[in-house]
Amino acid sequence: MASTSAEPIQYYDVSNFAFTDGSILPQARIAYKILNPQNTKIAVVHTCFRGKIDSTVTHATSALRAHKVIVIALFGNGESSSPSNTPNFPKTIEYMDCVKAQYQLLTQKLGITQVDVMLGFSMGGQITYHWIAMHPTFIRNAVIVCSSAKTSQHNIQFLEGPRAALENAADPVRGLRAFGKAYSAWLTSAEWFDAKLYKNLGFESLAAWDEGVTGKGYEGWAGDDLLAKLGMWQRGDITRCVEGANGRVEDALQAIEARVLLMPCQTDQYFRPYASEREAQSLKHGTVHVVPSIWGHIVGGGANQEDSEWMDEKVRMFLQG
Repeated sequence: MASTSAEPIQYYDVSNFAFTDGSILPQARIAYKILNPQNTKIAVVHTCFRGKIDSTVTHATSALRAHKVIVIALFGNGESSSPSNTPNFPKTIEYMDCVKAQYQLLTQKLGITQVDVMLGFSMGGQITYHWIAMHPTFIRNAVIVCSSAKTSQHNIQFLEGPRAALENAADPVRGLRAFGKAYSAWLTSAEWFDAKLYKNLGFESLAAWDEGVTGKGYEGWAGDDLLAKLGMWQRGDITRCVEGANGRVEDALQAIEARVLLMPCQTDQYFRPYASEREAQSLKHGTVHVVPSIWGHIVGGGANQEDSEWMDEKVRMFLQG
């Protein structure tokens, strides 16, 4: 259900783009791909923290097969404008910056007046939350997987470990490996490790999985890109873009008009299910389905076929409602 296809990655440039921190780029670039271009009903899917366009779960051949699916890369992912590909790229980027640029792509370049469904996993879910908070009538339905409206203090602190590993390494190569090592145990769950489910991914041992995930898994990534996105993740908070919320997440959630499906994973270590259940109580049209899996956070990235099919069915049923 990832977006790998014959359709090309396309680019949209925004001139003199002003970021939230006051920085101005002469040209900010948004990378995107359109799947099922023959359809008229619009779906938008976002990349996640280490997501590329072609590695993103899109549901384009299943629950969203009747939609034109537009997959958009976040700033900092190495496809859209990022520290690694854009001179003088800001050190501080925000979800609001991504929404601002993407809104121009959708409305000015692609002529879209309304999105039927927007979907995102992890950081992709957080930008989806920011989208429906900033443009409450532009999106009819939102599907948010393993994510939250505001990054928790626990999540912020967890990310400080990988950040420190990268920033204090002797060189960039060691930094990426150290980042991966610090991050790796958080990807799944204790139960997943006990069951040795890395074997389901083709690894015969924990050491082999470690080599694949913390080594090869970071090939092609730049440390500065990871740090830019990590900071955006830590500062994720929809109250910053809802007038009158005054820091209250409940008030920001109540301002959202879209129908929202929240799908946390039962064993996600940093986007906890109770947070999604609490958010749904403040949403006007919120539904929660907890993924019953020991695959932890990566369940939202298509790591386990059975869970992916379960989630796809929940998306299909939600859009029928």
